[in-house]
Amino acid sequence: MSLLVVGLSHRSAPVSVLERASLAADTQAKLLQDTLAAEPATEAAVLATCNRIELYADVDKFHAGVAELSTLLAQHSGVGLEELTPYLYVHYEDRAVHHLFSVACGLDSMVVGEGQILGQIKDALARGQELHTAGRLLNDLFQQALRVGKRAHSETGIDRAGQSLVTFGLQQLAAGADPALWAGGKRALVIGAGSMSSLAAATLARTGCAEIVVANRTRARADRLVEILQQGDDTAVRARAVEMSAVGDELTRADIVVSCTGSTGLVLTADALADALGVTLDAAPEAPAVTAVAPAPDDVDQHAAWVENGSAASAAHAGPATPRRVTVPAQSTGPVRLALLDLAMPRDIDGAAHRIAGVRLVDIESLAEASADAPMAADVDRVRTIVSDEVAAFGAAQRAAHVAPTVVALRTMAADVVAGEIARLDGRLPDLDEKQRAEITQTVRRVVDKLLHAPTVRVKQLASEPGGAGYADALRELFDLDPQTVAAVSRADLNDPNRGRS
Repeated sequence: MSLLVVGLSHRSAPVSVLERASLAADTQAKLLQDTLAAEPATEAAVLATCNRIELYADVDKFHAGVAELSTLLAQHSGVGLEELTPYLYVHYEDRAVHHLFSVACGLDSMVVGEGQILGQIKDALARGQELHTAGRLLNDLFQQALRVGKRAHSETGIDRAGQSLVTFGLQQLAAGADPALWAGGKRALVIGAGSMSSLAAATLARTGCAEIVVANRTRARADRLVEILQQGDDTAVRARAVEMSAVGDELTRADIVVSCTGSTGLVLTADALADALGVTLDAAPEAPAVTAVAPAPDDVDQHAAWVENGSAASAAHAGPATPRRVTVPAQSTGPVRLALLDLAMPRDIDGAAHRIAGVRLVDIESLAEASADAPMAADVDRVRTIVSDEVAAFGAAQRAAHVAPTVVALRTMAADVVAGEIARLDGRLPDLDEKQRAEITQTVRRVVDKLLHAPTVRVKQLASEPGGAGYADALRELFDLDPQTVAAVSRADLNDPNRGRS
């Protein structure tokens, strides 16, 4: 196994860089194809969310792999390699497995414990399978990550350590008030109908919003989301769908706006928001910015401690940590007439909206700042133990799987030897009846099976232990196995259409 991940996230890069480096769906597909075309990689998968972009690959050379994957990320994101490199982190082999499992459990999320990441991991796997870029290693890895994430949520109280990004965002909009009381009776406009927007609409419905309006570029998807909202047994919300062209009119009636689309440009400009509120943008003085000191991404331990008191993370480089300054625009003062939650990356809502009187804007950047001080639950330690145990189990399973083709090839060779000897016996003793021949054949097979049983069982045990990769080579050498036969067994296993699919 030579698993390598190169990426950047809210832990290592400012939101402004993540925003510029975000990858559209077609760009992700092209990145996967180009990664496979690169010499060091034989498999590839992309995990791209609103606060992380990670490229996973099975590589045969570490340094060449890091250089190639970093270059490909820079090319496809449009951010220059020199600018992107300081924010990249690298994980290799067991550390890469540990990283993905931590991500799947929500330990590496902006809001610790959120479960949305499981759906995003599932989408990344499905994309790799559809494009045939995910082979045996990545299929096994991502399937196991999904199982680990589900185990963490079912066996611990990690859900109490954090909420979904939507819930956390609504809490920030409520500014300390109970979100249910704050949102009760309000009108909400949800822009987008994807998974995050659907979650936002459902959350708003449960908090007691009086009306939810869904706007989406594809009207059928908006209609479908409205239908789902109206079928909910635990809500009695009024819901309707509108065209994107009606967003301007809906803004004049909305109290809350949640936007999460795949648009590469702004969906709501500051001017459009000012018009909806009937105010002049320039008339509202810009509030002074608040500057917070955050750790530089250079020292992983200090950075992780700042964010969540020790969550697993690592960087591609080391050195003394120097603080970086993160500037968060202050919100305008006075009563809030329109509350905006922007969960898109790149952003949907103009950051200048904070200058509009009566507007409160919460976006990915402000959520990142707020989540740095979020309390940690005691269950996080238990989840970390689960992750460590699962990483060890995954490594053992991969090492055992590495020796399996050699064991199969050995038993195939033994079966061929038995068949050859029985055929020669038929030539020497042609008068044997069927019963005698069957008994001799069975006896020879039992002898061979007993001789092979102990070494094949033992070699699987030894190979599953750390440093056990050489036992397969020793077995091939001792029994003079044809490397082509072993490779054929491996290819047959890799091409099994049922492998790695749920």
